[in-house]
Amino acid sequence: MVTAFVYILYSKSIKKHYIGFTTESILIRVDRHNSNYYDGKFTTQGKPWELVFSIECKDEKLARKIENHIKAMKSSKYIENLINYPEISEKLIARYL
Repeated sequence: MVTAFVYILYSKSIKKHYIGFTTESILIRVDRHNSNYYDGKFTTQGKPWELVFSIECKDEKLARKIENHIKAMKSSKYIENLINYPEISEKLIARYL
């Protein structure tokens, strides 16, 4: 049973990615980023955000590890590779299980 997701959003207006995780529906989370739900936070400046990538995780702990790994890479190229090569997701899950 999937209980968490790591996701990457992209904003065309500011040409930036946002990396996050959630234990709720991804669609609800994206809607919140595109509304005023997170007023004053980073994502308010990049609306509208588009979901470009997600990984299903078995629990929040795994999702946090993968989220932190992606953020630590600090690389747009790495994010592009995640989007274009889904097998990288499987390797991340295996690495952090």
